[in-house]
Amino acid sequence: MNVGIIGGGTMGSGIAQVAATAGCKVKLYDTNQAALDKAKAALEKILVRLIEKGRIDSEEKIRIQSNISYVDSLKALGDSHLTIEAIIENLDIKQKVFSELENYVADDCIIASNTSSLSIASIAASLQKPERCVGIHFFNPAPLMKLVEVIPAIQTSEAVLEKSIQTIKDWTKVVAVAKDTPGFIVNRVARPFYGEALRIYEEGIADFVTIDHSLKTLGGFRMGPFELMDFIGNDVNYTVTETVFTAFYFDPRYKPAFTQKRFAEAGYLGRKSGKGYYDYEEGAIKPAPIEDKALALQIFDRVLVMLINEAADASFLNIASAADIDTAMTKGVNYPKGLLAWADEKGMDWCVSKMDELYNEYHEDRYRCSPLLRKMNKENKIFFN
Repeated sequence: MNVGIIGGGTMGSGIAQVAATAGCKVKLYDTNQAALDKAKAALEKILVRLIEKGRIDSEEKIRIQSNISYVDSLKALGDSHLTIEAIIENLDIKQKVFSELENYVADDCIIASNTSSLSIASIAASLQKPERCVGIHFFNPAPLMKLVEVIPAIQTSEAVLEKSIQTIKDWTKVVAVAKDTPGFIVNRVARPFYGEALRIYEEGIADFVTIDHSLKTLGGFRMGPFELMDFIGNDVNYTVTETVFTAFYFDPRYKPAFTQKRFAEAGYLGRKSGKGYYDYEEGAIKPAPIEDKALALQIFDRVLVMLINEAADASFLNIASAADIDTAMTKGVNYPKGLLAWADEKGMDWCVSKMDELYNEYHEDRYRCSPLLRKMNKENKIFFN
């Protein structure tokens, strides 16, 4: 299969590596020659590291590199069977690129976007043959993260969807199919992990390190929400939250936090700036959490039930199947278990009661319980048998 990748940044070059490793002939396109040179040098460094770790040998390195060519003309992607765009999250720019690309590729070429937040239907609308367009959303770093969300627009043909799913599976990735709604699965369902942690902090219930400690020790999360926001970048994470909030017509469940906005405005972006919720400068000492079991449980239960509620609502609104929602959260953001499986474990009565406790305390629509949780509780049902 001939694959065209549009965008020579970290995501584009990562997807190119995945496709080339799977045996595809890949053309990585960017208008900036420096970006292409950087992508080529980065791949060399990554493959050398894989040899050192014993993951591949020198012959495999040569094979992968020989499968990728670097081009600065969109027309060079004309022989592609599949193109995947991984450029700036700007709808106008993506539409212009897709509209031009369609002039060069064959009628049966699938044109996909790696967007994490934009409407696939809007992107597809820029094409003469919108039925060929689909969302194929990788997670960073693409070679390491197993999950890929595949998102059909309302225009996407069934044949294009099926071929896209099979292709991604052939690339040894795990597919979760999502409805074309803001944030798809992961970026939607994960919002409370950050948002509710920030709210707990803003209420003065606990500091950053105590909240992180609670989620890691009681929940088994690899990173706490503040550690993870620092890792992602407060500017990036805030922008995603703001985008989802706006796209959902300002639903209070997705309301951004002023704390994160101020940290981003101050340049406290996290690891990449040397300072975020934590100090990453050399010699900095990380503060110790408050060791209080009751407080830790209060924090963990609140964040967990908000995550479960969001996952349940995604199922209720047919954003994805229950199985795909849980797969997305375990494979896309490394949650210790699926949220709907967690709901089964905790019990529907626990989920509904916890949500109602929050709503009764705050009387904010942010804490409305998913109708699906109420229905399942009444009918004594669970998500998985």
